[in-house]
Amino acid sequence: MTETTIEKNLFSRIFTTLKQAIKGDESFDYTSGSIKKGVILLAIPMVLEMLMESVFALVDLYFVGHLEQSSYAIQAVGLTESVITIVYSIAIGISMAATAVVARRIGEKDPVAAAKAGMQAIIIAFVINTIISIFGFIYAKDILLFMGASIEAAEYGLNFTRIMIGGSLCIMLLFLINGIFRGAGNAAIAMKSLWLANICNIILCPILINGFGPIPAFGLMGAAMATTIGRSIGVLYQLYHLFNGRGILKIIPSYFIPDLEQIKALVKIAAPGVLQFVIASCSWIFLAQLVATTGGDHGSAGYQTALRIMMFFILPAWGLSNAAATLVGQNLGAKKIERAEKSVFTTAKYNVIFMAIITVITLIFSRSLISFFTNDLIIQKIAVEALQTMCLGYVFYGIGMVLINTFNGAGDTWTPTMINFFGFWLFQIPLAYLLSKYYKMGPTGVFIAIPIAETAITLASIVLYKRGKWKRIKV
Repeated sequence: MTETTIEKNLFSRIFTTLKQAIKGDESFDYTSGSIKKGVILLAIPMVLEMLMESVFALVDLYFVGHLEQSSYAIQAVGLTESVITIVYSIAIGISMAATAVVARRIGEKDPVAAAKAGMQAIIIAFVINTIISIFGFIYAKDILLFMGASIEAAEYGLNFTRIMIGGSLCIMLLFLINGIFRGAGNAAIAMKSLWLANICNIILCPILINGFGPIPAFGLMGAAMATTIGRSIGVLYQLYHLFNGRGILKIIPSYFIPDLEQIKALVKIAAPGVLQFVIASCSWIFLAQLVATTGGDHGSAGYQTALRIMMFFILPAWGLSNAAATLVGQNLGAKKIERAEKSVFTTAKYNVIFMAIITVITLIFSRSLISFFTNDLIIQKIAVEALQTMCLGYVFYGIGMVLINTFNGAGDTWTPTMINFFGFWLFQIPLAYLLSKYYKMGPTGVFIAIPIAETAITLASIVLYKRGKWKRIKV
């Protein structure tokens, strides 16, 4: 065989795999096929899915960053997003439970039980989110003031916050249903739903913020309207594919009848999963408040700008690490522990390479990235400092994400919960407070505390991963 023929065959295999990943291929068996191919089939759509999730915040940031009162607008968007991370935390926690159970049942070749578990998770999400939406809509202004916003900024961002928190059901369903699809091995549907949601958001944002023809300019409130409408359309797309009967999960109405035993089992897995992300979210909320109180409106806006850009890079890495959750869950279900371990190593290797590249890009182009989103020179200066400092921990973030998803995919949600509790609340928050307040470093102290804490969390995760408790969890 000539060298040219070998290259053509290699290119053909790569192209075929990429096409399978984007199109979605439920026929691939993740418990017996190539691990590298399995990671690629799951990771590509998951990376693109998370990339699209991060685009939501960047699109809003770009358009509101060019409004007349940009410091108020950026602060309102950033602080609201910080609070909504609690919704993300609950959504991710429930979706992780759904992914773990669905993946385990698929690994056991029981798609009926997988479908039932997914629908019971949706019932849980509806109940929880109803309470959050009502509370957030009523107390929107108080939430912004509590987060450290000035009275003027809170008044300015009131309607934005009301719409975003009040419409948070679409956020929760978007995460949860995607988790169900990922557990079943179909990450492509999850990716496509967020692509659709983002396209709608990108089209609607300039129209609703700045006005177009007979449509009035809603300003900052228009950003919330566009994002909520876009996400709702994404959820409708998910529901269509969930109920059309063509996938591995066949849904029938009786699956929505509450099954207390199944709900109890899901809550048992989801509760620590929710708690682990609430712990992390509350840490980020505290840090946002600390920056706002020590750095003022411009300091807060700079930090939130850097944070949105950081999440743009971090979320795709989280998407790649999600491959570990599905592979570990399905292989443990098939009693193939060694394959589960190899899947973790392969996923971690790819994530380290990705994050190392992103670190270099961030260090070199941080100023250009920041200036694209805001014209305010003070905000730019603070944001560049924040971004360049926080990116120093990217490689450790990448490893930590894979290990956290490994624990969660195995159903061992308590281990990462305890890691987050000690890492964020007993280390990151005190360190940030000490540096910013006691040593008078202000926002800079907060920026420094973030990569230090994330590195410590990753090191703790490695130690606990090697102990192997996650291999023996029953779900």
